[in-house]
Amino acid sequence: MAAELTTSQLSETHRTTLDQALDVIRTRAYWSPHPEHPKAYGENGSLSAAEGLAAFQALQGSRFELDQPGTDGWTGAEVSPYGPHLGIEYPHADIDVLLPAMRAGMGAWRDAGPEARALVCLEILSRISARTHEFAHAVMHTSGQAFMMAFQAGGPHAQDRGLEAVAYAYAEQTRTPAAADWSKPQGKRDPLSLNKTFTAVPRGIALLIGCNTFPTWNGYPGLFASLATGNPVLVKPHPRAVLPLALTVRIAREVLAEAGFDPDLVALAAERPGEGIAKTLATRPEIRIIDYTGSTAFGDWLEANARQAQVYTEKAGVNTVVIDSTDDYKGMLSNLAFSLSLYSGQMCTTPQNLLIPRDGIATDAGPKSYDEVTADLAASVAGLLGDDARANALLGALVNPDVKARLEAASDLGEVALPSKEITHPDFPDATVRTPLMVKLDGAKPDAEAAYMSECFGPVSFAVAVGSTADALELLRRTVREKGAMTVGAYTTSPETESAVEEVCLEESAQLSLNLTGGVYVNQTAAFSDFHGSGGNPAANAALCDAAFVANRFRMVEVRRQA
Repeated sequence: MAAELTTSQLSETHRTTLDQALDVIRTRAYWSPHPEHPKAYGENGSLSAAEGLAAFQALQGSRFELDQPGTDGWTGAEVSPYGPHLGIEYPHADIDVLLPAMRAGMGAWRDAGPEARALVCLEILSRISARTHEFAHAVMHTSGQAFMMAFQAGGPHAQDRGLEAVAYAYAEQTRTPAAADWSKPQGKRDPLSLNKTFTAVPRGIALLIGCNTFPTWNGYPGLFASLATGNPVLVKPHPRAVLPLALTVRIAREVLAEAGFDPDLVALAAERPGEGIAKTLATRPEIRIIDYTGSTAFGDWLEANARQAQVYTEKAGVNTVVIDSTDDYKGMLSNLAFSLSLYSGQMCTTPQNLLIPRDGIATDAGPKSYDEVTADLAASVAGLLGDDARANALLGALVNPDVKARLEAASDLGEVALPSKEITHPDFPDATVRTPLMVKLDGAKPDAEAAYMSECFGPVSFAVAVGSTADALELLRRTVREKGAMTVGAYTTSPETESAVEEVCLEESAQLSLNLTGGVYVNQTAAFSDFHGSGGNPAANAALCDAAFVANRFRMVEVRRQA
């Protein structure tokens, strides 16, 4: 097919960005080519706020055309956590037709080489970026995130993660030269000489199993890591959050076609209500890579049963904060209150267990007992969310009824330090908005262990009373080892305690944040600098993003020729 976008054009547009990304994954400095502020959009071909909203509204109540092979019907039943039915129908695929079509373009995509693939991926990301306002509404109304969070996390931050994956993929593929002349001296005889070529060969079709809460942020690393390493990508969105990934697929297909490649290298697998096609797809022999974010149960099933595929999972964990002491009590409370409130605790990085010595902690405001710390933290959360407008902007909506059910059941697990209350959203009266619940538990009581040693996904935290900081560290170690953790936090003024917490996290492979009291929170990570997950504890078998996340998506194949 004729290319409207040549490699030289793509290089002129995107090579500088790729080089900057390659540099920053080495330096780990702050950098982003994607603006975080909504007012940065509306010029140079990007959609303004009004245009993005109009584009999102135009999608509702329509069929989402993709022109991909094997369409045997239409499906779609997304209901916004804010109330409205989106009414969008997506193509339903006959997998026996679609998968062979996806394989057909692999040869040309492989032969294009790492640079061309990276530049095409950057063009896809650039076009997604130009439509960030449209994506923000799509993410908001499928995940329940408040608009600003949907705009930033679902837009520029997700795009950063995608670009980060492309940079790692390019770096790993180009670590080996494309060609080499080999000559081995033989003394008086002529040397042995060979010409060698080395080609990054993709594994096969990659399956992306999308999540409900962060469809783009969690989806883009795997999607772009696979595509940049030469693999076709079949995108299977969460049935409640199809639109953001469907938009991504449409844009990717358009760019691939314009660049002269088969658009079927990226396709959508939307499922009918109750169909549950993830298990079927995951065990197909054509599927050689799987990226999954979601429950531990299904992640474990994939790791055990999708034996033909390289499986990357981000599952559940029990995130823990050790509170030993602080020289900024007010700052600690404020930071934790924000962390517990953001997106109603519906982040895989949100703290759940707050381990506090039963005899209290030392602070710059004087000694504080366990009861005082929990009461003061509860008051800080209540103060942060005391204004309904601010509460709605931070909390968003509960993503599904299961979260609400867990929240309601958790109040019976112990003494409630901070009750959850209902907030009315002025624009979306059908939205389910709830403030966080904090429950006090005695870490020494066996009946409390069942609560704090299980993930309670949503706006629920446990203030766990422990005998000492040493007991807290032992419980932290056991929690990470047995249940996993995406994040660990700690507050201490003691160098010895700080060293001890760090040692636990190094030994158990958990990402640690120490003494956060300002505008950086334990549940936020920055692309190009922070690793999301470690791949070293049960919460996830991969990290976003490192060399291990991309390097096993391709193999190096060598051809030797007699010189």
